[in-house]
Amino acid sequence: MAEPQELDPRRRRLIFRAMHRGTKEADLMIGGFVTRHVAGFSDAEMDEIEALLDHWDVDLADWLSGRRPIPPEADTPLMRRMAEECSQPGYGVPPGAER
Repeated sequence: MAEPQELDPRRRRLIFRAMHRGTKEADLMIGGFVTRHVAGFSDAEMDEIEALLDHWDVDLADWLSGRRPIPPEADTPLMRRMAEECSQPGYGVPPGAER
């Protein structure tokens, strides 16, 4: 994983936006995914994640956790990849927290 200062401004803004969603659950799920993968995102994937970040936190958290199905307008390869990663046991648990 690249250090944030090594990333271009667009990628740094994307990390900030993903990590400061407004709810802790969304920050951990979305921000964690973006932070881990942003260095390898193509321009098209960055466009895709920016569009996904326009959705409400509650919707994103529900789709990523599997509480609700991903609707067609948000069903993209990157969203499915993020949902698959977020469905792993313990994903989104803050570091050092009891499970």
